[in-house]
Amino acid sequence: MHIADMTMFYAPASGGVRTYLEAKHRRLRLYSGVRHSVLVPGAGYREQAGIYEVPAPLLPFAKGYRFPLRRAPWRQQLQHLQPDLIEVGDPYVTAWAALDAGRRLNIPVVGFYHSDLPRLATKRVGAWCGERVNDYVAYLYGQFDRVLAPSQIMAEKLLRLGVKEVFVQPLGVDLEVFQPTRRDPGLKRELGLSEETRLMIFAGRGAREKNLHILLEVARRLGAPYHLLLVGADMPHRVPDNVTVINDFQPAAAVARLMASSDVLLHAGDQETFGLIVLEAMACGIPVVAARAGALAEIVPFSAGRLCRPNDARAMASTVRELFKGDVARLGRQARQHVEAHHAWDAVVAGLLAHYHAVLGTAELPVAVNV
Repeated sequence: MHIADMTMFYAPASGGVRTYLEAKHRRLRLYSGVRHSVLVPGAGYREQAGIYEVPAPLLPFAKGYRFPLRRAPWRQQLQHLQPDLIEVGDPYVTAWAALDAGRRLNIPVVGFYHSDLPRLATKRVGAWCGERVNDYVAYLYGQFDRVLAPSQIMAEKLLRLGVKEVFVQPLGVDLEVFQPTRRDPGLKRELGLSEETRLMIFAGRGAREKNLHILLEVARRLGAPYHLLLVGADMPHRVPDNVTVINDFQPAAAVARLMASSDVLLHAGDQETFGLIVLEAMACGIPVVAARAGALAEIVPFSAGRLCRPNDARAMASTVRELFKGDVARLGRQARQHVEAHHAWDAVVAGLLAHYHAVLGTAELPVAVNV
């Protein structure tokens, strides 16, 4: 079986989609009889270890992201590769190129709904734009042979739009990179903090939908001995005294060290389609306090953290205080056990292969319940 993945969501500092593709690529190479090609934007044509770059112009001020403008180069690359199945991970030009190639090669095309485009459009432009994007998403995803969504809430949104053949396929976490043994007892001292400090962390992009202003207000309300560490690109510069900022993209191992050495992850995002950073924190053995919104409500069990009212700094601060009244270390151990049981990448890839066999007609039953 030859699987081709393609997406424009692939840049030096990109997040969950790139993590998904690279984890998938590493594991599929271990399967005999499986070939995996990944098509991503680049400055020119280049191939390395099965990852193919297709020329696309840089987006201004977009941290290395490129936006394909023409279908033909992507379609032609797919026709040259002759895969048995295509999976597309964004709703833009590459999606239409994949559908074109699928028709010409007479092979199935799977769409993975990684990003809640209508909600982003509504929040950034207005409700009128969100309604139009809803129509676009319904039309585009209605043409795929199967649609995968990383969470139940995303699958239900697609179903409400009239998209059929939607299946929930949760993502995974690298349990070798993100693990409690990454803990560095010297981190608090390195940050100039006392050992009694209750260290909270958020890692990721400083995008608007992450609601970092909520986290800053949480830190301000909590005060000492609580301290918030923000890690990632585009972080705010003006912060309360009990906030430290590492305003730079960090490799996975560095993020794992920082999270494993913290006491709790905070996440105020209210439109996550999955929330991979939450799983990574849990894999590092720390609990999570998150907004009860989007997919976060699905992936943070009570045994591994707490959920609070979204867009409410007072509620999140109160939830953090309540968390620390209990056994935080025990919650962290349970968080690690939860991701080991439900989100190992090997299990995720096995589920993906079952989806692919289903659309290829080589398996009788789907891998997951059609919601």
